Amino acid sequence: MSPLNFGVFITPFHPVGQSPTTALQYDMDRVEALDRLGYDEAWFGEHHSGGYELIACPEVFIAAAAERTRHIRLGTGVVSLPYHHPLMVADRWVLLDHLTRGRVMFGTGPGALPSDAYMMGIDPVDQRPMMQESLEAILALFRAAPDERIDRKTDWFTLRDAALHIRPYTWPYPEISTAAMVSPSGPRLAGALGTSLLSLSMSVPGGYAAIETTWETVRDQAAKSGRTEPDRKNWRVLGIIHLADTREQAIEDCTYGLQDFANYFGAAGFVPLSERVEGTGSQYEFVENYAAGGNCCIGTTADAITYIQDLLDRSGGFGTFLLLGHDWAPPAATFHSYELFAREVIPHFKGQLTAARASHDWAKGMRDQLLGRAGQAIVNAITEAVTKDASGDATEEKS
Repeated sequence: MSPLNFGVFITPFHPVGQSPTTALQYDMDRVEALDRLGYDEAWFGEHHSGGYELIACPEVFIAAAAERTRHIRLGTGVVSLPYHHPLMVADRWVLLDHLTRGRVMFGTGPGALPSDAYMMGIDPVDQRPMMQESLEAILALFRAAPDERIDRKTDWFTLRDAALHIRPYTWPYPEISTAAMVSPSGPRLAGALGTSLLSLSMSVPGGYAAIETTWETVRDQAAKSGRTEPDRKNWRVLGIIHLADTREQAIEDCTYGLQDFANYFGAAGFVPLSERVEGTGSQYEFVENYAAGGNCCIGTTADAITYIQDLLDRSGGFGTFLLLGHDWAPPAATFHSYELFAREVIPHFKGQLTAARASHDWAKGMRDQLLGRAGQAIVNAITEAVTKDASGDATEEKS
């Protein structure tokens, strides 16, 4: 496996009762900071109800973020395909690909909030089949030959002699990823259609959602579809982390907003009653109990390294680790967490610390041997200088 990549998945999560303008600005500030700190990716969600996850159009947010950043890649996490005509989605992505010079990633999904689907008259039972129909059409548009036209008809969209009127900036087209939360449909679709995979189940409190077997599902479906062996570097896994200088400080930081986060997931119907954390005791105790459930890491950089290594071991390896963007801690503490992660966790998994440590240890081991020679060189230089000075003085006296 090549070194891990790292990013942040910003749905975003903002408790109600605050200005949406300042909340969205906070998200933009985070992306700019992540770009400066050297994170590889940032992803943005699409939601239309609930008042908590505020970005309704991730493509618009990405266009604005691209103007404020230089290096970080930007992805939709995700475009809810049943809510859009596939030709419009594909055309928006071609445009973004050109505007960002290829810095975009196209994350797709069926839509997470049942309340979103309800407002559009979509039966949640139909969302995954609709997503597959749309994604197959979008891939057909991207993969079509220059003179090829696409015809598709479903009970909710039609393509008639359809084609992209300009080709993407990225050859052959921007990266397309399929999201997986709590069902096997995402991995199955990724394997069957040859897309990368976004495993987002850990944003839902309650477990890793079979991370040990996910990639086998992708491989099996790829084989059944006659595709080449999928590459694990195209698998992204989401985790939840907040760091501070001490574990106690990290827990204290999360008393700011973790309870609101847990309440939101319960109200949204993602967490069964049997898996919800009871809100008894102090806020500090609530955070301690929540972290003890094993779904997240609240602690130090050493804790984060252990947490991610456990995921790598259990999954068999993946290409990118995504931190869930949340409001568990105040903004200053959140930025400090990102900085600690960038300073000590990212270089650990990218293999950037080994050479420096080896060089330091080598120099330390050679200290006595080399210092003696270096000291002798200094003595020789001083002696030579004194001798020359004395010779010069003698010459002047004779003259």
